[in-house]
Amino acid sequence: MRPEVRETQAAMEREGYIAEPAIATAVYLARTLRKPLLIEGDAGVGKTEIAKVLARILDTELIRLQCYEGIDVNTALYEWNYQRQLLRLRIAGTEGREPAQTEQMIFSRDCLLERPLLRAITRGDGPPVLLIDEIDRADDGFEAFLLEVLSDFQVTIPELGPIAATHVPYVVLTSNRTREIGDALRRRCFYLYVEHPSLEKEVRIIRARVPEVMDALANEIAAVVQALRGRRLHKAPGVAETLDWTRALLALRQDRLAVDTVEETLGCVLKDHHDVRDLTTQDVESLLAGARPSSSADA
Repeated sequence: MRPEVRETQAAMEREGYIAEPAIATAVYLARTLRKPLLIEGDAGVGKTEIAKVLARILDTELIRLQCYEGIDVNTALYEWNYQRQLLRLRIAGTEGREPAQTEQMIFSRDCLLERPLLRAITRGDGPPVLLIDEIDRADDGFEAFLLEVLSDFQVTIPELGPIAATHVPYVVLTSNRTREIGDALRRRCFYLYVEHPSLEKEVRIIRARVPEVMDALANEIAAVVQALRGRRLHKAPGVAETLDWTRALLALRQDRLAVDTVEETLGCVLKDHHDVRDLTTQDVESLLAGARPSSSADA
């Protein structure tokens, strides 16, 4: 591993993110070459966290655009402050201003409500990290608009003209692959696919994010979660669920997993009622036996 990548990996670990060389390399290149990073993977594997960690490493603002079905340019870019415009229109009427002066008053920058994309472009005190989360939830039209913005980091507001980036932001896009992202956007980005962590990595994540956990409990939790992901679930647990479960068990003063405790806290790690319902006591006993092969599961 090159020293630059190793340094990035170490910086991410200091922020609590356990990164393989491929992840650290992608983050280093995106940061150094200022090219957007598209991260795909199942929900809960830590895609969004990469952007948060990058912002902390750079000591800069994280600006997040959460995508959803039906998101439009106004939501992502800007809107006019209609209340302020109306107030100025009334003032202009009482003062007898010319139409051109009135238009200049109501379509000024201080009447503009900056949404995440415009905020990322106009931020004056250094480049932020722009997180475009779950881009796969947006439609093709919004994706095309986004591609245009990312190409030159400039937008045009009809009433004000073009606005170019003061500082080009660091851009991270995430996708859960609910639909395919277009080739044009993919070519514009570095690409990274993040999988669910291995057993060893998941144990390291637990210890890094919940340092007060005992080693035996961390190992058992990771082993059970790994086994759960191997089942046919409606919603496989992600790393966030692993950490939630760990903290919940510590709050219940547990230092080892027991059948009754697992059954009572399944809602921390499984987030679909079919998955909870289908997991029998016998299944739980089997999971615990696999997590502690050298001893029998607690009853």
